[in-house]
Amino acid sequence: MAASELYTKRARVWIPDAEEVWKSAELTKDFKNGDASLQLMLEDGTSIEHKLDPKTKNLPYLRNPDILVGENDLTALSYLHEPAVLHNLKVRFIDSKLIYTYCGIVLVAINPYETLGIYGTDIINAYSGQNMGDMDPHIFAVAEEAYKQMARDERNQSIIVSGESGAGKTVSAKYAMRYFATVSGSTSEANVEQKVLASNPIMEAIGNAKTTRNDNSSRFGKYIEIGFDTRYRIIGANMRTYLLEKSRVVFQADEERNYHIFYQLCASSHLPEFKTLKLSSANDFLYTRQGRSPVIHGVDDTKELSTTRNAFTLLGINESYQMGLFQVLAAILHLGNVEIKDKDSDSSLIPPNNRHLTAFCELVGVTYQDMSQWLCHRKLKTATETYIKTLPRLQATNARDALAKHIYAKLFNWIVEHVNKALITNIKQHSFIGVLDIYGFETFEINSFEQFCINYANEKLQQQFNMHVFKLEQEEYMKEQIPWTLIDFYDNQPCINLIEAKMGILDLLDEECKMPKGSDDSWAQKLYNTHLKTCSLFEKPRMSNRAFIIQHFADKVEYQCEGFLEKNKDTVNEDQINVLKASKFDLLVELFQDEEKATSPTGQVPGTGGRTRLSIKPDKGRDKSSKEHKKTVGCQFRNSLQMLMDTLNATTPHYVRCIKPNDFKLAFSFDPKRAVQQLRACGVLETIRISAAGFPSRWTYQEFFSRYRVLMKQKDVLSDKKLTCRNVLEKLVQDQDKYQFGKTKIFFRAGQVAYLEKLRADKLRVACIRIQKTIRCWLARKKYLRKRSAAITIQRFTRGYQARCLAKFMRRTQAATIIQKYQRMCMERKRYRQKQAAALVMQTILRAYMARQKYQGLLREHNAVIIQKRVRGWLARCWYKRCLVSLVYLQCCFRRMKARRELKKLKIEARSVEHFKKLNKGMENKIMQLQRRIDEQTKDNRSINEKLVSLETSSTAERERMRGELSRLRGVEEDAKNKGNQVTLLLEQLEKLKKELSSTQKEKKTIEDWAQTYRDEMEKMVSELKDQNCSLKKEKDDLNRLIQEQSQQMTEKMARAIVEKTQQLETDLNEERSRYQNLLTEHLRLEEKYDDLKEAMVSSNVSKPGHRRTDSTHSSNESEYTYNSEYAELEEGSRAAEDVTRGIDTSLTLKLQKRLTELEQEKQSLRNELENREDQFQRARARDDVEFKKARGAELEYESLKRQELESENKKLKHDLAEIRRSLLGNAATGAGAPGSPAYKVVLEQLNASCEELEVRKEEVLILRSQLVSQKEAMHHKDEKETMTEPSAYVEDVSKLKDAGELKQAYIGLKDTNRSPRFMHKPLEVSDLLSRLRSAAPDFHKLNEDGELWLVNQGLKETIRLLEHQLQTQRRSYDSEVESLRGELQNVKEENNRQQQLLAQNLQLPPEARIEASLQHEITRLTNENLDLMEQLEKQDRTIRKLKKQLKVYSKRIGEMGAGQTEGQTSPGQMVDEPIHPVNIPRREKDFQGMLEYKKEDELKLVKNLILELKPRGVAVNLIPGLPAYILFMCLRHADYVNDDQKVRTLLTSTINSIKKILKKRGDDFETVSFWLSNTCRFLHCLKQYSGDEAFMKHNTQRQNEHTLSNFDLAEYRQVISDLAIQIYQQLIKCMENILQPMIVSGMLEHETIQGVSGVKPTGLRKRTSSIADEGTYTLDSILRQLSAFHSTMCQHGTDPELIKQVVKQQFYIIGAVTLNNLLLRKDMCSWSKGMQIRYNVSQLEEWLRDKGLMVCGAKETLEPLIQAAQLLQVKKKTDEDAEAICSMCLALTTAQIVKVLNLYTPVNEFEERVSVAFIRTIQTRLRDRCESPQLLMDTKMIYPVTFPFNPSSLALETIQIPSSLNLSFLTRV
Repeated sequence: MAASELYTKRARVWIPDAEEVWKSAELTKDFKNGDASLQLMLEDGTSIEHKLDPKTKNLPYLRNPDILVGENDLTALSYLHEPAVLHNLKVRFIDSKLIYTYCGIVLVAINPYETLGIYGTDIINAYSGQNMGDMDPHIFAVAEEAYKQMARDERNQSIIVSGESGAGKTVSAKYAMRYFATVSGSTSEANVEQKVLASNPIMEAIGNAKTTRNDNSSRFGKYIEIGFDTRYRIIGANMRTYLLEKSRVVFQADEERNYHIFYQLCASSHLPEFKTLKLSSANDFLYTRQGRSPVIHGVDDTKELSTTRNAFTLLGINESYQMGLFQVLAAILHLGNVEIKDKDSDSSLIPPNNRHLTAFCELVGVTYQDMSQWLCHRKLKTATETYIKTLPRLQATNARDALAKHIYAKLFNWIVEHVNKALITNIKQHSFIGVLDIYGFETFEINSFEQFCINYANEKLQQQFNMHVFKLEQEEYMKEQIPWTLIDFYDNQPCINLIEAKMGILDLLDEECKMPKGSDDSWAQKLYNTHLKTCSLFEKPRMSNRAFIIQHFADKVEYQCEGFLEKNKDTVNEDQINVLKASKFDLLVELFQDEEKATSPTGQVPGTGGRTRLSIKPDKGRDKSSKEHKKTVGCQFRNSLQMLMDTLNATTPHYVRCIKPNDFKLAFSFDPKRAVQQLRACGVLETIRISAAGFPSRWTYQEFFSRYRVLMKQKDVLSDKKLTCRNVLEKLVQDQDKYQFGKTKIFFRAGQVAYLEKLRADKLRVACIRIQKTIRCWLARKKYLRKRSAAITIQRFTRGYQARCLAKFMRRTQAATIIQKYQRMCMERKRYRQKQAAALVMQTILRAYMARQKYQGLLREHNAVIIQKRVRGWLARCWYKRCLVSLVYLQCCFRRMKARRELKKLKIEARSVEHFKKLNKGMENKIMQLQRRIDEQTKDNRSINEKLVSLETSSTAERERMRGELSRLRGVEEDAKNKGNQVTLLLEQLEKLKKELSSTQKEKKTIEDWAQTYRDEMEKMVSELKDQNCSLKKEKDDLNRLIQEQSQQMTEKMARAIVEKTQQLETDLNEERSRYQNLLTEHLRLEEKYDDLKEAMVSSNVSKPGHRRTDSTHSSNESEYTYNSEYAELEEGSRAAEDVTRGIDTSLTLKLQKRLTELEQEKQSLRNELENREDQFQRARARDDVEFKKARGAELEYESLKRQELESENKKLKHDLAEIRRSLLGNAATGAGAPGSPAYKVVLEQLNASCEELEVRKEEVLILRSQLVSQKEAMHHKDEKETMTEPSAYVEDVSKLKDAGELKQAYIGLKDTNRSPRFMHKPLEVSDLLSRLRSAAPDFHKLNEDGELWLVNQGLKETIRLLEHQLQTQRRSYDSEVESLRGELQNVKEENNRQQQLLAQNLQLPPEARIEASLQHEITRLTNENLDLMEQLEKQDRTIRKLKKQLKVYSKRIGEMGAGQTEGQTSPGQMVDEPIHPVNIPRREKDFQGMLEYKKEDELKLVKNLILELKPRGVAVNLIPGLPAYILFMCLRHADYVNDDQKVRTLLTSTINSIKKILKKRGDDFETVSFWLSNTCRFLHCLKQYSGDEAFMKHNTQRQNEHTLSNFDLAEYRQVISDLAIQIYQQLIKCMENILQPMIVSGMLEHETIQGVSGVKPTGLRKRTSSIADEGTYTLDSILRQLSAFHSTMCQHGTDPELIKQVVKQQFYIIGAVTLNNLLLRKDMCSWSKGMQIRYNVSQLEEWLRDKGLMVCGAKETLEPLIQAAQLLQVKKKTDEDAEAICSMCLALTTAQIVKVLNLYTPVNEFEERVSVAFIRTIQTRLRDRCESPQLLMDTKMIYPVTFPFNPSSLALETIQIPSSLNLSFLTRV
């Protein structure tokens, strides 16, 4: 493919950058061949010109499409090169927070420097059993692949973890070991994983140190072999160590530390047990202060030492050994502080009494003199003599440091040896997985011998890695049968030869070490002379003659020659060693006693188990004391490295490369420079280069067809997908070398997939453009048509408006013309009318003037007549008025006097009113009085007015009379004239009276005004009082309403509190039930472990003669029910293990026994706690009932009073009862059909008998009272002693007669004796009778007469009390019966009324409707009567059953008492209880059915045929559901009937153990487990249904109630069977989960139910499950079919519907949890299209629930997290509103799950967008306040607590027939 086709405009490339290593840019111009530069634009918008190399003309690397960025596998990238790898890792690490990435067969792990929640047990369970490419990259995926290949290929595996210091190698290895321990089940057996993990703190303490790059750097390499048995369970482990950095003991660079253990000891020196070590601060010792950094931030060395000591204890190193180790370590520190001074130029000395040397000698147990001697001297041996030579100070100091390093190395080897002893096992190892945690490639400023060895080891590992990668590539090509050429890859064999070949660097180093005067300088010169000109990989620095450079596979490294010889020799003064060997300190002697063995480079001891061990054999004939020192460190390391390579080559390797993202330990911070450096060093880029050299991109034909179907035309699509892909590729890619067709895959060269993706994207872009063009055209046309329609509408309205304006103008013109016409007419008419009006006015005035003149003449004449009349009248009135004034004056004086008196009274009353107003008491009464007074005054005024009217009438009469007198007075006119003076006087008096009258009127007006004012004030006061009254009433109403609201709120609050408390109790109950069921599961698992151990013990017993074998099934048979026997079995098993086997781990057995005991105790305590919780719940409910009853106290008191009144009407009720009897007996024909008529007769008979008995009791009481009175005086002559001692015995005897029946018998005996004529003659017969009744001792002395009378008195009293009690009881029963009869009578009346109403209604209906209504009514009536009859029948059946039980109990008691009475002797009790005497029990039992009888010897046959050999399929299809349960229960009924407790116990025990046995044998068969779950539940229901408890007998028929168990209470066995049902249910869920587990991910996630929605992205080297349904691939239909199969199987087996609902709920929870967990762990599944697929699949599951009628079982709610996750994939994820919507929508998801889905969201096409980091941070901020679990995955192992609701069976036991196919002919029906 030409460059011009790829380097076009908008193509993106990578260009080198000094800061970011690689920077992205985009072409702004097409590249043409011959161009010397590229026009680019950076991401920040900067335009640059990138010049090409004129020599190579190499174009910059192309960038991959965005949809490939962030891939799980780097080999899935289309362009494989360094910038693509670096960018992909950065995107995954920074944006998606993913630390693991595949690179072919390598797992790249980047250290996040932060604790992540991705290593829990739920994550382990999610990766267990999965293919490596199906899940997101993880260390668990690599571990699972190694474990799976070990089990599948029967080949040992290795996991090689490498990386530089601080990259996380140790943590990765630790998690890999944890995974092996979890999936293999070792955590519950020998705790090997815990021991291996416990070795980590120890090895870190003695082998890790702080460096400049890492605070916890491993300064040694280790290879841990984890051994597995034939069942692939961990049985042990072994550790090898490599190249401990001993020089760190005596020297540390700046900012570094010595090994952690030294600082831990110094930090804990204050502890009492460390006082003898004489330690102090780390700064006080030379070996710990050289790095000047004694403290690590955030690390507490004291706590770390405590952890180390605990780890020592766990691995079996006791306290004494620990203190010995610490003693040696402290001695090393003191040795470093020993100061050696110059004595002269050739000798040195140690000052006497050196305290540090003294402390060293005391700690190691050697003499001060010897140690000080050999620290400064050396012994030289010749052939004849031995010389002692002094050492100069420098050599003595080096010898001291060498001794310290040698002691520490020995101590390190001793600890490793004992760790291996703790991890070793005696069980034969079948295979192993090795975990290699070794140092990565190192390069520092100063590189010495240690770095040389480390890089040499990495060269060997890189060579092995390259060969393995190349081998895998070849195998893949050969498997697909494609032609391939030899891939050219980097081979580092020349570098390895440079180091280890003959005359190589190591050989020259060993040769120089053998030279007497060899030095680093001479060795460097030999290196220059030998390799400088012959090897291109060896170079000499320009400025140094004591260094050399080697070109390693990762980088060039310059090594300083100084110290190489000394470190390679690793010499120690043998005299110093001999002094230490002579020590009194046992541990130190033990460290050096194997000095001559030298079993490994690190001194390890060979172990057992078939593992490879390193050994260095010394040359023969040499002195043993010098054997170890003759072999150099380099030679030892080369040999051990070769053996390691042999071990790795014999295994299948798996590679983990750890990357350190930055040097500052910042969380999720990525430094590209450091990352590239490590990627080059660890071989990742080499893997990429090898893959890129071949065919890195691989597609299956189906995936290629599905992805690139858009590039094909319809005619290109053939039925053969393979041929279709061939034809399309030949058209799309012209170069045949760019791809190859394999058997199942298509292989592409690097860049071809990107080219195809470009073609696909172009095609999609063109299609999008076409779609956009069409849509835009449609939108534009739609817009144009809308505008055109709008224009036409506007024109129409405009033209209409103009027409309306023209019409309006015309109308206005016409109107104006009309207005003008009428206006002119109006003006003319007005003018005419004005003229007419003026003429009329003039005429009117003239005529009026003439009329007035005439009128005035008439008026003057008339006035004259009137004047005459008035004058004459005035004279008459004057006389009358004078008389009237006089009279009025007298009246006014009199009335004034009365008015003043009334005024005084009113003032007094006014003052009293004011007083009462102030006191505010009686105001309303006063107001009423005042109103009454006002009314009285009004009446007075009215009477006065009437008087005035009468006076006026009288005055009128008087006036008439005066007129008569006037004529007479005229006659005496002269007399009047004479009396003129008198008239004048009278006139004056009249004027005076007028004045007085006016003053009186004024006073009256004043009084009226005051009264009016007073009335207004009173009215105002009344209104104010009314207002106050209204306000008070309003306040009262408000308070009442407030009280009601508060009471209502309190009631609601109490109701809510009760509901919350109830819910809390139910939640606690469910939790306790869940814990209890989990304990049952644990108990079952421990039982299985125990059985396995017993089988192993039995097998060991068989192998060793002389020991007997115990029955392994006996314990299991009894363990479910007799726990003591179980413990006995355990003890016997443990003793047998001790006696029989030495290979069995007895401590493990004892631990299991102890654990089993603890679990049993915990189970019992939980059961008690569960019962207590239930009791608390019942007590709480009882308290609520009590409170309710208290609230009804008043009503109950009223009812009690009512009952007393009813009792007083007893006689009247008797009369009514007699009438009712007559009416009932008279209406026999009608009553026969009425409900309960037989019961009425029974009630009447009992009532008559009670009345007769009552009369008899009254007569007897009267007789007894008379006898007591007659004999009262005879009781006084006896002394007090006799009356107090003898009767006391009688009281005791009588008090023993507690039973009512015994008291009745005693009373009847007394009654018969009193009525007998012989009573007076033979009084001693009473004592005989009483002694017979009391059943007293035979030697009881006879009573005297007084004692007999007293006894009679006491007996009569007791009898009277009994009779009174019976009388009250009968009276109460009588009252209740009367009430019931009244109620029934009322019901009859109501029914009669109803019948009459119905008859009236029916008469109004037509004939047809009348008949139908009558029939309907009759059917309803008969149904109600039948129900009532059935209820009464059930009550009678329960009564009969109780009586039968009592009869059996009494008969059993009589049989036990063994009373030897004859048939003629009749007990007094038989006289009373005559109704139960004639019952014939044996005859009734002969007729009884529903039982199966079997012999005891047939019990094993019964269990074998019915349980062990029964095939569920035939029983479920051909027979009734639950038949085995019915048969077993019928057998149990017979055992209960014959009262054989041993038979009941053995039958139940055998049944339960047989069910357990068949489940253990066929526990993986769903049909079997479902069958026995159904039968176990049915057996449990039968035990409840026929137990005799009222709660379980409500739905039984009469016949079923006769089949109840009579002799045994099996409540405890019901609990045991319930536990068994729980275990079977859990086994069913486990079996169902095993069946569904492989289907869920494929059917719910991978399969495309909606074809064409999801796109298939390019895959890498790791195989990924295809989403296209192939043969054998599970689909959603597979899941639905399997669910339907489960449902139909359970329905066929007769499983309870409620139990089926619980199973379906658990099934859907498993489907939802597994699907969501895989979604959270698979980045390729988090896309928009996959969300649509998931929602469609969930809808199909809901449709299945709807079809099965299971929508209300709670299964849909379990899918809610999955539904919300699918919605989260489809919603918008950009703005804050979207974030708010997501937070409100995803309530069932945790914050960790939401953030994980957003981080994993990956676009499948270029048109989708990634979720921004800012949006994810917004989501985290909004969800910060959520209180939830931080757990990421759902618990797929969680099982909802199961309940077994009681489900009675309607099947009658006597109707069950046993088919012959069951081979149960030995059973007999009873």
